[in-house]
Amino acid sequence: MCVLTLGGELFAIDLRHVSEVFEVESVTAVPGMPSYLTGVTNLRGTVITLVDLRGSLGLPAGNSALPFAVVIRHGARHVGLLVDYVPEIHTVPREHLLPAMQAGPAGARPCVSAVLRLEQRLGGVLEVPQVFAQVDGGSPAVSVL
Repeated sequence: MCVLTLGGELFAIDLRHVSEVFEVESVTAVPGMPSYLTGVTNLRGTVITLVDLRGSLGLPAGNSALPFAVVIRHGARHVGLLVDYVPEIHTVPREHLLPAMQAGPAGARPCVSAVLRLEQRLGGVLEVPQVFAQVDGGSPAVSVL
C-alpha cells in the first residue's frame, strides 16, 4: 500500500495502481472544469490532470496548494491525486483491512472502500476505480487524460 496524508488524515492506495509520486512544481488551470479538477501539470512531457479529493472526502480545503501528487492509473487512464505527503510504502496483511463504515450522509466518502489499521493509526483505503468514477461523474463532459 502507498500510504499518504491528505488534509491531515491518513489514506492508502493499492500500490498496483500507483505509477509514481512527484512534487508538483506548477499547475495550469483549465477554465470551466469542476472545482475538484485543479488543473494540469507537465510531468516529463506528459500532461497529467490533477485532482483534489479533499471536498469529496469531507476534508477542509486549505488555502495552500497541495505539494505532491500520486499518479494513479486505471486501465490506460491516469490522473494525479494531490496530497500533503507520501510518507511510506507498506505491505499490509488482509487482517489489517477492516470494512468501511456505511453510516453517515449518503455518499460521505464514496472513494473509501476499507479502513486500514497500520500500527496505532487508522486510515481510509482509496478505491481507484471509484476515484475515476467520481471524477467522471462530476460532469458528462469531463475527460481524464
